[in-house]
Amino acid sequence: MKTNGGAAAVGEVPQTLARALDPEWLTVALAPIANGARVTRVETVEVLRTMATKARIVAHFEGAPSEGAALCLKAFLDVDAETARGGAVSLREADFYAELAPQLSVRVPHCVAAIVDRDARLGIVIMRDLIRDGARFCTALEPLTREEAAQSLEQLARLHAKRDALGRTPWVTRRIADLARGAYVPLPLLQEMLNGSRGEGLPARTRDASRLLEAMQALADADARRPHVLIHGDCHAGNLYQTQDGPGLIDWQLLQRGSWALDIAYHICSVLTVEVAEREERALLLHYLDAAHRLGGEVPGPEAAWEQYRAAAVYGYYLWAITRRVDPAIIDVFVHRLGWAVTRHESFQMLALK
Repeated sequence: MKTNGGAAAVGEVPQTLARALDPEWLTVALAPIANGARVTRVETVEVLRTMATKARIVAHFEGAPSEGAALCLKAFLDVDAETARGGAVSLREADFYAELAPQLSVRVPHCVAAIVDRDARLGIVIMRDLIRDGARFCTALEPLTREEAAQSLEQLARLHAKRDALGRTPWVTRRIADLARGAYVPLPLLQEMLNGSRGEGLPARTRDASRLLEAMQALADADARRPHVLIHGDCHAGNLYQTQDGPGLIDWQLLQRGSWALDIAYHICSVLTVEVAEREERALLLHYLDAAHRLGGEVPGPEAAWEQYRAAAVYGYYLWAITRRVDPAIIDVFVHRLGWAVTRHESFQMLALK
């Protein structure tokens, strides 16, 4: 396995969970933190499968203390051909942890190994087990309070303020442009999905799949003309964790360059209930702008920011409208929250759709 400065190590990326938990493979992958000590035994604590697989494990090393190392590895494992085509996002996440995370003041998991196979366009990351360290993961089914949302917005402000990193990371692209162009879900199927439980209760105009696709393209076009920062790209409640020191961000597979508003509208409107968002979002937006400004970020004035925020609600709504491989209860909650954000902000009209 080879390393290159701050880049991810180049080597074998397992494609099955059995191989990822093989002591032989883990011995090589974990050599930097174990001084080459051989992995003698691997305990599986928990396995979570969505698009990618997350496996919480305890690795035991020859000659090391008996409690072992509590770790969590994440990769595309044991997936079908369709899911495997999305595996390139695992490459982006591995590069994030190897190259970008050490430069940022954002709270993220401690990564002990990031390995890539660029020919196969796959990556795997191995992190310390946050749960074993006392962290608690947030979920869509437990909305944040206003105070918790304010804290997580401060983390996003730290990310967005690191604009100089863009010049050193050409691999961080404008993912919104790809999303707007790509037919990830055929129009008839998307309309069928929005007509189902996920779109229940939303106005017909908000559930119109053709208008949503047009709005995403219009938002991508508008985003291309605005200043770009590093954005998380998928900052919903399920990608947050809480520690004694405050919140942190996980799942960097949709890392991209784009307008700050894509993250902030998505975040506020997904982590809060509709009622709390309606009441608190403008104050929370001002809180974010103040935090970003203090950290050296370049942000617009309050009124211009509010206009951009209103239009950007389309981004998160689109991501959850097309989501399929997640618990339907979670999909329904996010589509409901984000769909009502698009509705109350008249986001389609903001993007010049009739």
